[in-house]
Amino acid sequence: MKKNKQPIKQGVSKKNKNYNKLILTILVPILVLVLAGVTYGAKLYAEAKKTVDNSYYELDRDKISGSKADGVKVNPIEDTISILVMGIDDDSARQLGSARTDALIYLTINPKEHKINMVSIPRDSYVDIISKEYNGKDKINAAYAFGEEQATIETVEKFLNVPINYYVTFNFDSFLEIVDALGGIDVDVPVSFTDTNTLGNGEVTLEKGKQLLNGEQALALARTRHIDNDIKRGERQQLILQAIVNKAMNVGSITKYSDVINATGKNMRTNLKFNEMLSIAQTGLDGKYTFNSYVFDWTDFEITQSGTQVSMVEVYQDSVDFISHRFRVSLGLDSPDDSDAADYQFVTNGYSKYKSLDTSNYNQ
Repeated sequence: MKKNKQPIKQGVSKKNKNYNKLILTILVPILVLVLAGVTYGAKLYAEAKKTVDNSYYELDRDKISGSKADGVKVNPIEDTISILVMGIDDDSARQLGSARTDALIYLTINPKEHKINMVSIPRDSYVDIISKEYNGKDKINAAYAFGEEQATIETVEKFLNVPINYYVTFNFDSFLEIVDALGGIDVDVPVSFTDTNTLGNGEVTLEKGKQLLNGEQALALARTRHIDNDIKRGERQQLILQAIVNKAMNVGSITKYSDVINATGKNMRTNLKFNEMLSIAQTGLDGKYTFNSYVFDWTDFEITQSGTQVSMVEVYQDSVDFISHRFRVSLGLDSPDDSDAADYQFVTNGYSKYKSLDTSNYNQ
């Protein structure tokens, strides 16, 4: 039985010239478009805006309420906002159906206090799926297959007991194109490994240490599942995002930015409008951010689905409650308590709902 009992990572401030890396890291690829637009003049600005406009995808909840998060209107330049970033494993450009989320990152951005909270949700987390097509429990990454963004957002909202104002969906394979368009990225690879390539007809081998990665290598590092666990996998994905940002900051070629815009646009959809992206980007120019990255405590277990043993991740409920509270405080939905003290260290009680079951006979 695998367990994760890593301590919660407290805030660390980072800064890169006049731009704040943290926001850009979280919102790559969309803010690469914004960066290109505001840095290289009218031509790229118009190209980036057109790309974002073409990627705009409104959800039923937006149509009904005329706003986000159950009718609560937010202003990204003044209000704390929440964003769900979904990386999917569909490898056909702009064909975003019948896929599962390969990465799920929930974050809040407070532009006044310059604070960011972020958590990666393990893709195998066993949760209630909220969808018109399915009613029951499954891996959280299956929500997208049952109802795309609508189902995934509502599932995450119930799981974390938080609202989601905006979403960004990107094809994770798009990073291959983006990285190659940038001429590769510099990454301190945390571990040596060998895994199959994107097409499944060869291998990618990487050694531990700092090196320049091409798109195929970067994608292999971000997606491999054979060297550690979902938590570490989420950390590696964030490492790749950061490296893309670092390279994008230093790219001086309009041709390269144009290639990045093309690679990004055909692999993304979002309910963020271009002016809202600009507002979020502007907050990164106003001062450095304090960054709080959270890690769930969890264990794994197996259940039988359709006669097959399937491995699931159980996130301990007290860990969910603690992280949910931190996000709700950041959104002004909960009042701070003793667990919000700067020196507070959360320790899970390790209570499992499922590991005491005879899982070989347990069906959802």
